[in-house]
Amino acid sequence: MKKSRIAAIGLLAWALASGAWAQEPQSCKQVRFAEIGWADIAATTGVAMVLTEGLGYNPRKIMASVPIAFTGVKSGQVDVFLGYWAPSMDAVIEPFTKNGGVKVLPKANLEGAKYTLAVPTYAAEAGLKSFQDIARFKDQLDGKIYAIEPGNDGNLLIDKMIKSDQYGLGGFRMVESSEAGMIIQVQRAVKKQEPVVFLAWAPHPMNTQFDITYLSGGDDVFGPDYGAAKVYTVVPPDYETRCANVGRLLNNLQFSVEIESQLMEKVLEKENPTTVARNWLKANPAALDKWLAGVTTFDGQDGIVAVKQHLGL
Repeated sequence: MKKSRIAAIGLLAWALASGAWAQEPQSCKQVRFAEIGWADIAATTGVAMVLTEGLGYNPRKIMASVPIAFTGVKSGQVDVFLGYWAPSMDAVIEPFTKNGGVKVLPKANLEGAKYTLAVPTYAAEAGLKSFQDIARFKDQLDGKIYAIEPGNDGNLLIDKMIKSDQYGLGGFRMVESSEAGMIIQVQRAVKKQEPVVFLAWAPHPMNTQFDITYLSGGDDVFGPDYGAAKVYTVVPPDYETRCANVGRLLNNLQFSVEIESQLMEKVLEKENPTTVARNWLKANPAALDKWLAGVTTFDGQDGIVAVKQHLGL
């Protein structure tokens, strides 16, 4: 009897220490994700929403621009933003981090990314290979550089180059639209075999959809190694303390360029991101072992079992 009692106490102590059987506060039940309309962030947010829903939370998506996403996290209106691209967003996030208004989780949720200007490879073969070459092709480019939605960090960098006449771009105009709108412009140019300069990044299906060349020489603007980037998760400063279980999931949630490219292809085909995420998780259930390690449901039950049941596995 004494042995079984000791064993029970030991089991209870283990459960408390490991987080098992621990129930999150009711205030953590709703998890509000900022989503900025990019296919990669739509895809990763879709995965996070499917996982949290399977764990018994109520995920909610809030559409916002990049600055509004950071503002929402700081004000407590947003719980999670999975789309802080570093270093291109460093200047945008700095006002929020310097006073401790937001917290950047230490582990990137994506490594191996890149973000800079690119051209179709036929344009590079014609001599448009670097940032320094753009001005020479002004007439062929109609003086335009294509970007995505207003307020985006990449747009801000392009705008700064134009306003400061960096690389001789003072006479250029940035065309802002959206990710989809920019891709349409590239498609039109490619169809006509015309040169076009546009924001490009990886992971993204554009890298296989088109034969593109990333421009060299933009280290001072987009960073070294063709805008080599990491993507981080941003939460309110006290979120991991208040909602430790979701915090554990977010720290576990790390993607690869290959995974995101697979997800983004379907998102860009206008499929619902959560549907895309659900289908991908059903086809790749091994990912759950790492992402849900040490994670329970909202009411403290086995997280992996619950999510698999949610997915119909």
